[in-house]
Formats: sequence, structure tokens, C-alpha cells
Amino acid sequence: MADYIHGTINNPMAIYEMGPGAATMEKLMVNWMLNKVGWLKSDKLLETNYEICKGAGILTHGGSLANLTALLAARANASPEAWTKGNNPKMVVMASQNAHYSVAKSLAIMGLGYDNIVEIETDKNEVIKPKSLEPIYKKLKADGKIVMAVIANACATSTGLYDPLEAIGKFCQKNNLWFHVDGAHGTSALLSNTKKSLLKGVYLADSLVWDAHKMLQKSALCAAVLFKKQQHLHQTFKQKGSYLFFEKDNVGFDLMANAIECTKSPLGTKLFMAVAYKGEAGLAKDITLTYNRTAAFYKLISANKKFECPYIPESNILCFRYRDFGDDLQLKLRNELVKNGNFYITTTTIKNVRYLRIAIMNTQTTSKHILSLLKEIETIAKTMI
Repeated sequence: MADYIHGTINNPMAIYEMGPGAATMEKLMVNWMLNKVGWLKSDKLLETNYEICKGAGILTHGGSLANLTALLAARANASPEAWTKGNNPKMVVMASQNAHYSVAKSLAIMGLGYDNIVEIETDKNEVIKPKSLEPIYKKLKADGKIVMAVIANACATSTGLYDPLEAIGKFCQKNNLWFHVDGAHGTSALLSNTKKSLLKGVYLADSLVWDAHKMLQKSALCAAVLFKKQQHLHQTFKQKGSYLFFEKDNVGFDLMANAIECTKSPLGTKLFMAVAYKGEAGLAKDITLTYNRTAAFYKLISANKKFECPYIPESNILCFRYRDFGDDLQLKLRNELVKNGNFYITTTTIKNVRYLRIAIMNTQTTSKHILSLLKEIETIAKTMI
């Protein structure tokens, strides 16, 4: 319904005068998200006074744009002159090997390049080891490097596992480093009383990405990039456009100056309708359900001697393998499965080992579906032996 209304009205809203209702709704929903993280100083979700609000944020058309916006803010913080004079060649970013591909893409777009990603050590499941941060950082300092940001996953899109945010956040706080959390998939766990502990320490971050079109049941695309300090959002871009940006105070509040997009759809309105339909309690129930069912599916798959799982799942993402096959055949298994048309799954690598991967997004997915999936995989495997 929200997409239908937007498609019919076709009303851009990045300038307040063009879409005051939609702009106000985005402010409301961003403040709602900030409140969940602990970054809203005011108890009013429609608070617009930046002197009162603690944090700030903006909705973007997808997590890739959100990550790019966050990293641009980190660059503005580390090197304010970069907007006009270009990048400091000494800047680097610390991230794990399973950071979302949009992180590397963003750094390339910014002109920093893939080679300036310094890899953080991870465990066997590619979860960051906090103890590895100090020696890496000391070496970078000794080499004259400037760490623009430290990036963590909440959760990793590949495995669904959460990095230890509190320990990483305290390290960044101690060394005055920008801490960015890519929580595109897993930040929604904040709504669940039993799962929000997975994000312990997220408030220590300087920036956070949260996709509404994943676990908040919002249609694509709708992602938030949130900042602990509102000035970090407002200093990110230094753009001019006399026909859009005014040097004097104008009615309402414009969002365009803080966004990559010039034209924006009413993302806040669509998010509001999605949340209003289910309610916070309803969304929390569904998030908890999909997380718990994935844990149950882990036990179901592990009980079958033909399969193995590399870890106990923390979210609604689970990886597993057909025991008798190597990496090439795991990929072939998946491709044949998709060709049959009954199931759609993906694959990923963990420490260079190929696994099949499922993401339980639908609350109607049950053990019956998983058993059928395993049965079909076994049937396909027999034809490949």
C-alpha cells in the first residue's frame, strides 16, 4: 500500500517544501531508530531541535548508500579538508575479511582504494578477535597511517554472526577512533527483549547502518544511517545548489543537504506504515521467531549425518555443507537445486571453505520445509556421485 501511494503521488521529499508530510515522517522514524540505539536525547520522537537531540540520521535507498554515507562522515571527521583537497594518502580503514562488499565499494568510490583496507584478525567463523586490534593499530601508527574508521558487523551478512561490539567500541573509545557498525541485517534485534543482547555495546559506535527492508518487513529499499552525534551527519557533505539550498533560514527542515540522493522517495512514510501495521511488539515477535527457528533448524540439519554446520547460529542466517562434497560440488549442488525451482538458497565462504547458506525471512518457514530442502539436496547429490 505504501509503494502504491508513493507511485501514485510521485512526490519527492528531500526538500521540505516539496514534501513536508513525508519529511516529517522521516524525522519521526529516524528518531524512533535513534531511540532504540540510545542516541536520542529527547523523549519526543518528533523533536527537530538539533541542540536538544543527541544523535541524527537519514534514510537512504539501500544499505550500500548508507555505508558510503557513514564512511564519508568518518572521512570528514578524520580529514575535514578531504572534501575540497582530496584524500590524505595516509588514511586506512580497519575491517574484517567478511565486511560487506559495499564497504570496499564505498572506499573505492571515495578514492581510498581496496588496498587501504587493513584486515582485522578473525576466529574460525570470521568473527573479529578484539585482542588483535591493539597490535594492528600500533603498527599502523608506527607506519604513519591515519585510521579513518574501524568497522564491525552486526551481523555479518555471510554468516549471521555478530562481532563483539562492546569490546571493539571500548578499544575505539580508548584510542579516539571512529567506530562504524554495519548492522544492516541484524540491528533489528534491538526490538527483541531476548535477542537485543547480541548488540551489546552498539551505543559506543559513531555510526550505524540499519536496513528496514530486511527484518522490519519494509519493502525495498529503505535503510537508515544513524550517527551518535548530530554534527557528524551535518558536516559530511559540503555541497552547493542555489536553486535548492538557501543561505537563510527556511520553513521546516531539508534532508537533501545530508544525503547522496538528490531525489528521495518518502522512505519514512513507508517505514512508518510497515511498523504501524505490525506494531513494535509484532515486529519483535517475528524477529524472535525467525531467530529461534533458525536455531532449531541448526539442530535439525546437524542431526542428519549427511550434513554439517560450522557454528551455532545467532540470527536468522545459517550455513551448512553436504559432508561428502568439496567446494566445487557444494556450488554445483546449489545451482542444481535452484534449477529445480523448489528452493532458493545461496552459498558463501568461511575461511575459504564453501558452504550452503539459508536466510529465514518468512515466519511461515517450518521444519517441514527444511526437511524437504535436505531431502532434495540428498537426491541431487546422488546424481553427482
